[in-house]
Amino acid sequence: MADEQRPTGRKTKKGVPAPASLNPRLKRQRKQAWGLQDYVSGIRSGDRVALAKAITLTESQRAQHRQLAQEIIGICLPDSGKSVRIGITGTPGVGKSTFIEAFGQHLIDQGRRVAVLAVDPSSQVSRGSILGDKTRMELLSRREEAFIRPSPAGDSLGGVARKTREAIILCEAAGYDTIIVETVGVGQSETAVHSMTDFFLLLLLPGAGDELQGIKRGIVEMADLAVVNKADGDRLKLAKQAKQEYRNALHLLPPKDSGWAARVEICSATTGMGIAEVWKDVQAYCRQAQDNGYFRRNRQNQARYWLHETIRQELQQQFFQHPEVQQLLPGLEQAVTNGQQSSFMAAEKLLRVFLNTDKEV
Repeated sequence: MADEQRPTGRKTKKGVPAPASLNPRLKRQRKQAWGLQDYVSGIRSGDRVALAKAITLTESQRAQHRQLAQEIIGICLPDSGKSVRIGITGTPGVGKSTFIEAFGQHLIDQGRRVAVLAVDPSSQVSRGSILGDKTRMELLSRREEAFIRPSPAGDSLGGVARKTREAIILCEAAGYDTIIVETVGVGQSETAVHSMTDFFLLLLLPGAGDELQGIKRGIVEMADLAVVNKADGDRLKLAKQAKQEYRNALHLLPPKDSGWAARVEICSATTGMGIAEVWKDVQAYCRQAQDNGYFRRNRQNQARYWLHETIRQELQQQFFQHPEVQQLLPGLEQAVTNGQQSSFMAAEKLLRVFLNTDKEV
């Protein structure tokens, strides 16, 4: 009889009533949706949960989420701008995550609060692997003074970069005075990272004398500091040789608008050797750039750049979402590929439709 009275899965034996709910108090325990002031007060108080939720709003594709995110950013904007923003890049395998973890912990030991953001325009196929960075920076992620946020995978570079720019504002409003923006490797994302940071750091490997040859010259020219990582054990001698080679190569580059002469250091993220020297170089750069006015001018130029970039992105999105453009585009693409119409004439026709100036269509 005991077996007959026992509920089995979602069905029960006849005569045994099923409970109305596994937890009758569940509805009363649900929290109400966050409002604008909940986000703002949470961010200003340094609440990492509020900060993470606000950044998630900026990443959302829903119009109401984006609108709320912009309201939050607008209120937090006066509280931003008080940090040093450091961009870090390097070839795969150079040890970016290990370096950032050691560097971040050193900064926290100096009394600073560190936010780590990632720019990762991953492919739609692989969906990216940057999420692993949070697990690789295990020690740093445990620190209360640190905030680590991977970027969304499978997005365009422009979209990810814009969201990272917005995340910087929110992190600064939350009291993080050092923002580290990481790229997943040497490629197209470095220019975007350089356009939103104050200091650009290039990580290099020891014993790779030709490594600079394989990196785009523009990326090398952007570097304010080149750091030869993994300078430990048998690689220490190679790292010292590489330091001299990289120093000679950087001296051949044209002078920077900031007046700063790029430096080269060696370090070992695993032993901590050289990490303090890297931070001293960042501080020296900031002092010089602030004294000669470049620091402020660069921030102003970056804000102007992102204004224009956002306009371009919004116009492009609205253009391809226009109903008449979507209707005409496949046929015009086919005509262009078949050589029946020039690319310029097809583009002009689509633009006239988008701007509602083509009366014949």
